[in-house]
Amino acid sequence: MSRILGVDLGARRIGLALSDPSGVTASPHAVIERSDSREHDHRVVLEAARAAEADRIVVGLPLSLSGGVGPAARAVLEEVEELRAAAGDGVAVETFDERLTTVIAERSLVEAGMRRAARRRIVDKVAAAVMLQSYLEAPR
Repeated sequence: MSRILGVDLGARRIGLALSDPSGVTASPHAVIERSDSREHDHRVVLEAARAAEADRIVVGLPLSLSGGVGPAARAVLEEVEELRAAAGDGVAVETFDERLTTVIAERSLVEAGMRRAARRRIVDKVAAAVMLQSYLEAPR
């Protein structure tokens, strides 16, 4: 099994997480500052996937608490389609429910005693890791 890249698409930052080669554990990887171009941002995400030898990208889908597809989820689905088109056949792109991952990530960083400014710099990649770990543990 090859690695999987987890992606948390935020308005200002994109959090990335990577699975280990066996697909058991997810770890925070990087945070990408959003540019003015989604095309550029997608290129950077795909470069990260290729550099890590990931053959799959799992993007967190921010469903509403009831499980519905609201405005935020629709925006992510639109961006996922653009990312899929840019990836071509070499990398599969799919979505996975990310409800509350940022809350869980933020709480774990607070409990670790991390200051707000430091949390802001890494919470996106930690949220991506929380989402990717849930994906890895989900029955398929």
